Amino acid sequence: MSSDASRRTILRLAAAAPAMALPFGGAGAQQARRGGTLVSLISPEPPTLMLGINQTTPAAIAGGKIYESLLRYDFDLKPMPGLARSWTISPDGRTYSFELQQNVKWHDGRPFTADDVVFSADVYLKETHPRSRPVFLRCEEISAAGPHTVVFRLKEPFAPFIMLWEPSTAPIVPKHIYEGTDFRRNPANQTPIGTGPFRLREWVRGSNIEMARNPDYWQPGRPYLDGISYRVMPDASARVVAMETEQAHLAAFADIETFEVPRLKALPFLEMTTRGYEYLAQMVWIDFNLREPPMNDVRFRRAVYHAIDRDALRERVFSGLGKLATGPIHSSIPHYDPDVPRYDYDPRRAEALLDAMGLRRGADGVRVRVTLDNLPYGEVYSRLSEFVRQSLARVGIDATIRRGDVATWGNRVRNWDYQMTAIVLSQLGHPALGVSRLYISGNIRKGVLFSNTGGYSNPEIDRLFDEAAVEVDPQRRQALYGSIQKTLVTDVPVAWLLELEFPTFINRRFHNVVTSAIGVRDNFADAWMQA
Repeated sequence: MSSDASRRTILRLAAAAPAMALPFGGAGAQQARRGGTLVSLISPEPPTLMLGINQTTPAAIAGGKIYESLLRYDFDLKPMPGLARSWTISPDGRTYSFELQQNVKWHDGRPFTADDVVFSADVYLKETHPRSRPVFLRCEEISAAGPHTVVFRLKEPFAPFIMLWEPSTAPIVPKHIYEGTDFRRNPANQTPIGTGPFRLREWVRGSNIEMARNPDYWQPGRPYLDGISYRVMPDASARVVAMETEQAHLAAFADIETFEVPRLKALPFLEMTTRGYEYLAQMVWIDFNLREPPMNDVRFRRAVYHAIDRDALRERVFSGLGKLATGPIHSSIPHYDPDVPRYDYDPRRAEALLDAMGLRRGADGVRVRVTLDNLPYGEVYSRLSEFVRQSLARVGIDATIRRGDVATWGNRVRNWDYQMTAIVLSQLGHPALGVSRLYISGNIRKGVLFSNTGGYSNPEIDRLFDEAAVEVDPQRRQALYGSIQKTLVTDVPVAWLLELEFPTFINRRFHNVVTSAIGVRDNFADAWMQA
């Protein structure tokens, strides 16, 4: 058997195998049982649960119980069956064929078919979805080869295509509901119809979102839970109390401020895990507006990096959660390379770099004054801003913290009205999906948040990212991404601080809650409650 034929066979066999639940939230050898309602925190309240329109974390957490995609991903980011039961990839990397699950129904009882997948990818998401649209535009043809077979033919190879299929990135929507309508104004956006294990039962704005078990779910016997209740709690202290008093059973992402983590970890009825975030692979860094001095000088950016004690930052601000970032690619996603220049905590080196720039200390000890915009995502980032401010002050950089709400901060950054700011962003399972957008010069787009807002431009980086995205040979692709990481870490367009670890707290009465790389954003079909 040829190596290519063997590869296709292995893919088919692996895809057809049942997904292994690697549970967090207790498990042991106990038998799953039916019944019970899981109460989960959610903050802030999502504007809609239609994941084709809104991909914020709260929308994905609740909407992922309603909408599904073709695949799921284990903790090592290997694909598992979702709405697709198996798949094959052609040897040239240009054709992806998915065999769909049969006997799947939409929540209104209509059958799910390949036509729904074609419509979602070729029409709906191309119009509405900022992340998946550019990927689907790489397709030469998207077609149904039968009622349960979908074929994607790409214009050129694109290895990350197999990593696209999670619910907030490529949700499959019902063609019969959306075809020929104004997608953003369709009433079904507020009464979502999906294929998932739970249906929306009630939504009391500002209070709670109630999900009920889908009795016609395509996986026999699932879901086990009768329902899920999402409680909207804007106040961080109230969220902690809700978990302490067992009014709520699940908290994830930034529901619990990091300085409260030790308090909840001490409770015997709660389990904490940091797994389930591998696909998102979120990092926090200091973003520089490279259009303005002194940020446009690489010596200044390196000095900032050397001035921050990231071990202390992790311990004092993030309660020991997180890993020191080494560069632009998170260590949990493909093509990470640790062999890059290092910027260890070294205030003397920072001062030498500033001296070399001619930024000498004045009579007040200040070399230069800059503005640091605070990331308004909770108390932990206010503490991060203060930690950075104090760190820079020690080497003579006077950073004034500028505050504002989320909208104000977003408008400043997207319109390049900033000097330095902290940013948190996801990498979406592959560098070509979640990393390249931040550094390629073609993505310097004023008014677009989470693009190349800093204005970094390097033709060599543009070329390397383009080549890596279409390279079929894994070793060659790894070499390209290795060159990307070394070049970017040398240039320091941003100062990468930490690979974030989020605490997920689960009441021990609930099992199989976190079973994949998207964690609490997954469908909870396997979750169950102990009697």
